[in-house]
Amino acid sequence: MLKFKCTFRNNGVSEGTFLRWWAKSGSLKNRLTRIKKMDETLPPLFTFGVIADIQYADIEDGFNHHHTRKRYYRNSLRLLRRANEKWKGEAVKPSFIIQLGDVIDGYNKKYNASETALKTVVNEMDKSAIEVHHVWGNHEFYNFSRDELMISALNSRPTNDTTSTMSEDTTALEDTVESGNVSDTEESYAYHFSPAPHFRVAVLDAYDLSLIGRKEPSVRYYEALEIIQAHNNNDDLNYPPVFDGTERRFVKFNGGFSKCQLDWLDRLLTLSDEKLEKVVVVSHLPVHPYSTDPICLAWNYERVLSILHSHKCVVCFMAGHDHDGGYYRDASGVHHLTFEGVIETPPESDAFGTVYVYEDRMALRGNGRVADRVLLYP
Repeated sequence: MLKFKCTFRNNGVSEGTFLRWWAKSGSLKNRLTRIKKMDETLPPLFTFGVIADIQYADIEDGFNHHHTRKRYYRNSLRLLRRANEKWKGEAVKPSFIIQLGDVIDGYNKKYNASETALKTVVNEMDKSAIEVHHVWGNHEFYNFSRDELMISALNSRPTNDTTSTMSEDTTALEDTVESGNVSDTEESYAYHFSPAPHFRVAVLDAYDLSLIGRKEPSVRYYEALEIIQAHNNNDDLNYPPVFDGTERRFVKFNGGFSKCQLDWLDRLLTLSDEKLEKVVVVSHLPVHPYSTDPICLAWNYERVLSILHSHKCVVCFMAGHDHDGGYYRDASGVHHLTFEGVIETPPESDAFGTVYVYEDRMALRGNGRVADRVLLYP
């Protein structure tokens, strides 16, 4: 972890902003490029693709909520097509693709085009003939209810027990973890799978506790309402309660993880520790304040971090939501990687990556706005 002699806030620059700038700086990129060349000599154990915040809509280009950032709604489908073509042409074909959420934009709901837009994007993804694991973001819930998402093409939770089980053991603890969701009456979209021996991916539901991912009379809806009202007094809850700092995260377009889901994650990681597995955790919302603009953080990110840091198996946390992207390696050695959003990527650029997994590291080969990185295991 970097230590600084002065605070950045006094100079109008946050630590997170500086660290994200430093991580993308030329000097660091040059060092990573030199390390990356070593990757060419050994075949990876497996690879996988990553893409975030496609937010496709068949409408003219527009801007974000505050009219400060341009968004390329139709172009996002073209960029997805380019990513698919790249993945299909890889020498080592990706074993799967992680789609980090916000696959279609909320504007589709306004024009009664949610189903059509989703079908368009899913059809494009299907052309790669590569398995896709979908993460749910805020724009999924702008377009569909939780019940609708559970029976949609965006539910990629494995139905075959052999792909989601931790092992052949049938202990009560493993049966609970194997279910892939919490055990109470409010189902969460959380699951895990093992793409190769000694490796595991955990997919989290960042809107399990939220105002948009839950509806009345859900207990978790009322819990979310209590949380946000305790921190945000604005009439429009999509506006942050403060101008700076992590309190900005208490907005309606964010959410959090229920206690049941976090208990499930803790049990899963305990088993992975015992099995000496390497685990990648994915979510739409980032959980480290130095890996993102604080306004994009999960509400209870500190609780998630405490769980991640209590297990040796966690190597990386991947997220979307912040269209600028970000990166930070924390004091426990966990890499927090926030992927740049396709929706705000101009037509001449790209925003996706391929992760090459080795025994001692992962190597991200980025395209366009996504930088190359070498992610050494803790």
